[in-house]
Amino acid sequence: MKRFMLTIRSASLTGYTDLARHVGLDPARMLRKVGLNARDLVNPDTPISTYAVRELLENSAAAANVEDFGLQLAMRRRLSNLGPISAVMSEAPTVRDALESLCRYIRLLNASLLTRIEDHGDAVLIRENILVSDKNSVRQSIEMAVGVLYRSMEELLGPSWRPRSVCFEHRPPDGATCHKTFFRSAVEFNSSFNGIVCNAKDLAACRLGGGSGGGPGGDSQMALYARRFLDQALSGANESTTHTIRQVIVAMLPNGRCTADQVARHLGVDRRTLQRRLAAEETSFSSLLQTVRCELASRQIRDSDRSLAELADLLGFSSSSAFAFWFRKHFGMTVSNWRAAQ
Repeated sequence: MKRFMLTIRSASLTGYTDLARHVGLDPARMLRKVGLNARDLVNPDTPISTYAVRELLENSAAAANVEDFGLQLAMRRRLSNLGPISAVMSEAPTVRDALESLCRYIRLLNASLLTRIEDHGDAVLIRENILVSDKNSVRQSIEMAVGVLYRSMEELLGPSWRPRSVCFEHRPPDGATCHKTFFRSAVEFNSSFNGIVCNAKDLAACRLGGGSGGGPGGDSQMALYARRFLDQALSGANESTTHTIRQVIVAMLPNGRCTADQVARHLGVDRRTLQRRLAAEETSFSSLLQTVRCELASRQIRDSDRSLAELADLLGFSSSSAFAFWFRKHFGMTVSNWRAAQ
């Protein structure tokens, strides 16, 4: 299967050099180790490999023995680091509108990040997924992504805002970290998702100053210009069918309804068209489904303490026994043996 190159704006590493030095690392050496260099970070719009950034964060956390390295990097962020998206979000009439803009345009900033909004009664769940086609840990990248999301919402809602909870799929850190100080609310590890749970009324309330620029529809001219720029970039984005379907599979798996027919219907095509497009990229739906399941299963088992039943639900299996049978077939051993080997 051909690998589609996923990129992220170099702005994602804003503050990396200073933080690396602060924790005793040589930033130039760490960058070279993953195929990057300091020149890549000069222009915040320079596209760099998401795989390189993910590896850089994990390597840095391990080398410095700093479990919250990604989160500490997020602490140095502001909404403005999102580039043109920040102009659109800042002028939104509600935070819900701002977040929907973020979900729409996020792949222009980070092609491997999937941000979704889900309504659950009086609560809203903002879910973050990192889409990478290997089994390596994404702990630092996830914590940075959730941290940046939290920072952005805090700027939009004001310093007195608190979420209901902040959730991470991976297990809790072994030592002292800045999680509770940074989020100032309940932090849950070994959760069923990565993201933030908010009160729906907080996101629906009209923002003071939001959409008050005097332009058409209440938007400022800068926000209108930014939206046109982003929409044009979005229409020209050369995203592979494989990557698009990976996003849909990740979103649908926990609901237990991830079939080729369901994915095709979600994308507005028939099953035959979906299979034809994947064949042109030298893969198939069944192969892609198994690959995504293997990647997610390996990361969940290594990085979290979930039970067999919880893993089965997360990966869309009807029962623990069905998941256990599938795992042994694809990994050649039981879940407990594989976890021990890691």
